[in-house]
Amino acid sequence: MFKILKSLSKSLGGGKTAEAKAQAASKAGGTLLDKVNKGLPAVQAGPPKSAEERCGIPAKMPKDEIRAQLKILFRRYNRSASSLDAKTRIEADQMLDAIVEVREKHFGEI
Repeated sequence: MFKILKSLSKSLGGGKTAEAKAQAASKAGGTLLDKVNKGLPAVQAGPPKSAEERCGIPAKMPKDEIRAQLKILFRRYNRSASSLDAKTRIEADQMLDAIVEVREKHFGEI
């Protein structure tokens, strides 16, 4: 029984100790978390869009359609705000800020 467990631990662990794994990860460019965080955009590319442009609201849209559009966007991005993916959370936070800005502009302060 002990031989089976020992062979399983070698096959699953690759026979490396924790220190050897850390050294191999640093040589390979970092851990998986480092690689994921490296892919995040630091600053939004291109010229910044207005809140209306980000929400897809044209200048002459009626107030009832604006309200419906904001309602749909809020539902979508409020769910995304609790995502485990950092990129999705950042985008959701930016969109929620834009939704609030448009709502306050067209319907008064909350």
